[in-house]
Amino acid sequence: DMLETLSKGFRAARERLTGVAELTEDNIESALRDVRMALLEADVALPVVRQFLARVKEKAIGQSVQLRAKAEVPTGTEGKAGEKALKSLEVSPEYHFIRICQEELTALMGNAEGGPTEIGWAKKGPTVFMMVGLQGSGKTTTSGKLARWLHKIHKRKPLLVAADTYRPAAVQQLQVLGEQLGITVFTIPGKSPPEICDEAYRFAYTKGYEAVILDTAGRLAIDEPLMRELEDIRGRVKPHEVFLVVDAMIGQDAVNTAKTFHERIHTTGFVLTKLDGDARGGAALSIREVTGQPVRFLGMG
Repeated sequence: DMLETLSKGFRAARERLTGVAELTEDNIESALRDVRMALLEADVALPVVRQFLARVKEKAIGQSVQLRAKAEVPTGTEGKAGEKALKSLEVSPEYHFIRICQEELTALMGNAEGGPTEIGWAKKGPTVFMMVGLQGSGKTTTSGKLARWLHKIHKRKPLLVAADTYRPAAVQQLQVLGEQLGITVFTIPGKSPPEICDEAYRFAYTKGYEAVILDTAGRLAIDEPLMRELEDIRGRVKPHEVFLVVDAMIGQDAVNTAKTFHERIHTTGFVLTKLDGDARGGAALSIREVTGQPVRFLGMG
């Protein structure tokens, strides 16, 4: 899987640096080649790989120069600074390099200061979650899982909204899920998706539901009518969270999909599904870099 591919690459990079006295441009280059291969094998988009490696290289060389300068501080009045610097030099160069890679990966995934990973709860009334994505990405199943998570973990009363009026059996699929989970499913036959979402919010507000999950329509590919419809729903209901549901199996295509959805619908994060399949998962790193939005959930099964 993705993590094993990345782990192998970082292990190779670490081994390449084992025994070197300090990080230099030459030995960093050879270690970066291992990391580059690992990221590309994990299906991370090439521009994202290049940006990531440039940040790691800059940081690694910068820290190496700083450490050398500190170690050269004369003893005497600044003796403590020199001792401290020499102690920090005892940490091996390969550890420094791997730690920098780890910090950059963490920042890339949105768990540092790169965007919210906590739910943006509504100050008043129900919190609205709008689920968007292409057909077959796992939106409906993810909507059910999210409802169960909100109910079990956060003790909130969720309402599932079947707003996909195009795909045969989409409403039925959500109703079956709702029945299995013991969660109410709202829909109105004959109404348009924006109208259904609008009325669902009013219903949730008056009936004391604390979360509303909008399971919107998808398409096999992005088209203008779908985007306009989603913009209409977003404008009417003003969701607190817009989650893009992406199938981890689609690899590089996920980047363009995420970019378009984010530019048009202003997503607040994404859910990567089917990670238990034959997915390399590098799409997660690519989407994070391209949209600036963090991975909020991972879907298995």
